[in-house]
Amino acid sequence: MPTLTHYNSPCPEAITSQILQLVVDNLTDISQVGLGPSNLLYNVYQYVIGYEVHLHLAALEGGAVELIVATDEDDPALVSGFLLYLPVKDDPEACGVAYMAVHARHRRQGIARGMLRQMRARYPQAELSCSVGKVGWFEALGFRVLGARGPQILMSTRDHSSDGLMATQDLAPIFASTEVRQIHTYLLQRHGKRAMIDAEKQRDRHLDQMTAKARTFIQQRLH
Repeated sequence: MPTLTHYNSPCPEAITSQILQLVVDNLTDISQVGLGPSNLLYNVYQYVIGYEVHLHLAALEGGAVELIVATDEDDPALVSGFLLYLPVKDDPEACGVAYMAVHARHRRQGIARGMLRQMRARYPQAELSCSVGKVGWFEALGFRVLGARGPQILMSTRDHSSDGLMATQDLAPIFASTEVRQIHTYLLQRHGKRAMIDAEKQRDRHLDQMTAKARTFIQQRLH
């Protein structure tokens, strides 16, 4: 069984770098946009989500973010999964899942289940949003469907959302950063303007489809 370690202060650099690599490797699965590698904007979202997680990890000391890391029992330096979550202000029993990923080689070993269980021992009311396809898995862990939030399904371990405030990261400054502009310029030079416009349209269609799917799911489930 993996070892689970809770962090509410900055973790070692070796742990941080492996977490960021897990984010990059699992972008399609953990991003709300859900873009696949075939979309030319994939590298942009890899950077943006990676940087968002980097900012969360840097904020561990302030109490607005907490982290659970799963490490290999035989090799404690090897990260097999992580769960990043945000305590809710004014509600000491509630938190929201920001990001979770498990290394491909360590899946189906109960790692995600164990991390979520440890989080819920600290915060009985846990909330998250996920794609329609993951609802059944989270329901099996005790989460309930509350409604749709854009392309995602909002779920909670209770039958209502917390009334407290949850800190969220504003991604607009990251998308407007010099680094993202440089990535976009490189992609534009390599693939051309028409291909980049097509990638944006493909992303928008994908989000519209996910949003419609989430809305239909909620209508069938809750009405």
